[in-house]
Amino acid sequence: MRILIVEDDQETRDFIARGLSEAGHSVAIAIDGRDGLFQATEGSFDVLVIDRMLPVIDGLSAIRMLRAGGCTIPILILTAMGSIEDRVEGLESGADDYLVKPFAFSELSARLLALGRRLPASLAEPNRLAVGDIELDFERRTVRRAGRRITLQPREFLLLAELMRNPHRVVTRTMLLERVWDLDFEPKTNIVETHLSRLRAKLNAGFEEDAIETVRGAGYMIRGG
Repeated sequence: MRILIVEDDQETRDFIARGLSEAGHSVAIAIDGRDGLFQATEGSFDVLVIDRMLPVIDGLSAIRMLRAGGCTIPILILTAMGSIEDRVEGLESGADDYLVKPFAFSELSARLLALGRRLPASLAEPNRLAVGDIELDFERRTVRRAGRRITLQPREFLLLAELMRNPHRVVTRTMLLERVWDLDFEPKTNIVETHLSRLRAKLNAGFEEDAIETVRGAGYMIRGG
């Protein structure tokens, strides 16, 4: 899933982002309510995680603005405010779920998966993608090529998913940095090329045709046989 975390506490934010990324999700981050509101409106997300006590625009106000603007993305409020009155207020603001800090990451992950399953069929990301002879199953976290199971690391899985969401279209390096690593700057490493090289080696093992085409000066494109 594509998940936006709106949280001003860096330690909490990094903990959640790291755990969700390792679980194979694509994670974006906002550190205040205004940035969260902008990203949720302009981006494409499956679930939003929003803290109540945010700078600039508080979490409940941001949620009310999103709902008033017609946003239907499932929202989980993550907060230290845990009284019954707080929970009721949060849910009445338009949130779909409410989790109190401190929390177990396993519970957060389970709740987010449950919220993702609530999406209407017209809005939810499909459970399965197929391009040529390559099949990717989000629910089972599996990849197959011509029926052969291919084991990928979480980041390789995210890379392949991003390419397969855009079949036969060029996906730029910048797009991959933003959507897979949540980076809005150019790192001084070959992180994209390194992971793509590993992904390509695994996809192509035993096959004559390269599943991923490098479009010189532009980016990458999934072919899938």
